[in-house]
Amino acid sequence: MQNFRLQVFASVAKNLSFTKASRELFITQPAITKHIKELEEEFGQRLFDRTGNKVALTPAGKVFQRYADQILELHRQLEYEISTHGKEIAGQLRLGASTTIAQYVIPQVISKFHKKFPKVNLSLLNGNTHHITEAVANGSIDLGIVEGKYKNKDVRYDAFIEDEVVAVVSTKNKLADLRGVTLEKLPEIPIVLREIGSGTRDVIEYELNAKKIKLSTLNVIMYLGSTETLKSFLLSSDCLGFVPIRAVRKELNAKLFKIIRIKDFQIFRKFDFITIRGPKPSGLNKEFMRFAGKHYN
Repeated sequence: MQNFRLQVFASVAKNLSFTKASRELFITQPAITKHIKELEEEFGQRLFDRTGNKVALTPAGKVFQRYADQILELHRQLEYEISTHGKEIAGQLRLGASTTIAQYVIPQVISKFHKKFPKVNLSLLNGNTHHITEAVANGSIDLGIVEGKYKNKDVRYDAFIEDEVVAVVSTKNKLADLRGVTLEKLPEIPIVLREIGSGTRDVIEYELNAKKIKLSTLNVIMYLGSTETLKSFLLSSDCLGFVPIRAVRKELNAKLFKIIRIKDFQIFRKFDFITIRGPKPSGLNKEFMRFAGKHYN
């Protein structure tokens, strides 16, 4: 089906940039301009206002965007539904996952899914929970997998699997001699955490609040942008860090890290599938969710 011009429009509308759209679609900027011009001529309306380097949707463009997104989504569902009548499922699935999930949970699932459904065109966007949630809400991706307590009213949440966040220190750290620690003593220990917007940080703050402890009262010496960076930092520091247990299993087995249990304080959280708010997920979204759930359960 001829829907490439709609893809061009959707990319420009999402990025509000002809240059970014050309990079995203791997075509030249003049080609992007040509497709938009043809759409504007066909419908007799300007779809974008262009002033210098700034691009904005016109009122007609906003209407066009709403229908273009629906048409493209229906086309993806059509590809999937038609493919189910043949020998192999096909189509496009744009996934997104928060950092912990993208690194430690979903790669093996994606690999096995690709082997089973080689005609499905898979892509994966990696970012923190807030970024992935916004990407689902604005239609940049079809299906997200996120952690944390942050909720967005524009997306639907379906439970995936559970995870635990633990406090760890390097076995070379003097804190490794501790059998455990109380919440009252926690503010005396230097701590490193993930950045604002991280699902891991969100759930830590939520559970501390439940114990009537403010994150600001802890001795947080640094916020780091990824779990791998945080782990590397901990290996050569005297700090304690909160990390998903899935992210440190190898280091725990190798006795590089030790879990420090905090009395009367455990952090469990759920990983959720997220889709645009509306009916239950269908098509490739539903297929991938079923496949991933089966893999872990």
